[in-house]
Amino acid sequence: MTDADPAAVGSVPTTTRSENSRGLMFGFLAYGLWGILPLYFLLLAPTGAFEVVAWRVLFSLVFCALIITVTRKWSVLRGVFRQRRVMLIMGLAGLLIFVNWQIYVYAAMTGHVVEAALGYFINPIVTVFLGVIVLHERLRRIQWLAVGVSLLAVIVLTIGYGTLPWISLALAFSFGFYGLIKKRVGPSVDAVTGLTLETVWLAPVAIIQLVVVAGVSGLTFGTVSTVHTIGLLAAGVITAVPLLLFAAAARRLPLTVLGLIQFLAPVLQFLVGVFVLNEAMPPERWVGFGLVWVALIILTVDMIVSGRAPRRASLEPT
Repeated sequence: MTDADPAAVGSVPTTTRSENSRGLMFGFLAYGLWGILPLYFLLLAPTGAFEVVAWRVLFSLVFCALIITVTRKWSVLRGVFRQRRVMLIMGLAGLLIFVNWQIYVYAAMTGHVVEAALGYFINPIVTVFLGVIVLHERLRRIQWLAVGVSLLAVIVLTIGYGTLPWISLALAFSFGFYGLIKKRVGPSVDAVTGLTLETVWLAPVAIIQLVVVAGVSGLTFGTVSTVHTIGLLAAGVITAVPLLLFAAAARRLPLTVLGLIQFLAPVLQFLVGVFVLNEAMPPERWVGFGLVWVALIILTVDMIVSGRAPRRASLEPT
């Protein structure tokens, strides 16, 4: 029996470590970009949220078409077009992500970034909750504890805000349902193809929205400055690039690791809202956020101990 070649022995672990490192880099870049997205939308003022989202849809479609052309994946897209069930599912996914984008951009441009961050903090908990309500899954006691603490947090925040934090809940539930629907199509639809199909469905809605905005207040595209126009044109790139980075990370990292990295986005959004945009954080809001963070810690510990992430966890922010 001969000794194994040290280089051969070490080659697999080295390759694995290299792939994990690249995956972590892609993951941090994706969630980091999602985390500072509010600042990008603020730079687009005086454009309103409805116009921003409409251009975001249309320019995302253009950018995806360019990517598909460069990668020569038109045959893949045509194949999905022939699958009626998948097309209908992607249409519903497009509707949900449109609602999510619209509320998120509105929140970012009207001084509700902290409330938007809360929505993505509670999204993993909402996903677990939807698993029980929609998919009839059974939760362990510690998972029920996390859900209970998060419900208490919503009550505290409702008292603190003086109204139900509808932006947070709308973002969390729209993205939670979006994640469930995307899971129905599984790996058969990659990130670029999925975004292309969603924006194909939404393009007529975006055009109607631009017509309405033009009639009510007038469009700002091409009327403010060159930098502003470039900013609107870049909406497609800003939308697609983090998705591509996320897809690259997802291929290289365990779901548990991605589940932990996903908290980077709402943490950055929270920091932007509190320390950059100086949004109000009275004591009752700190208590509410504290309860949410406790619920997330409970859920994360359970996820690590059980050795698996929630099967239907939605990891892609807006």
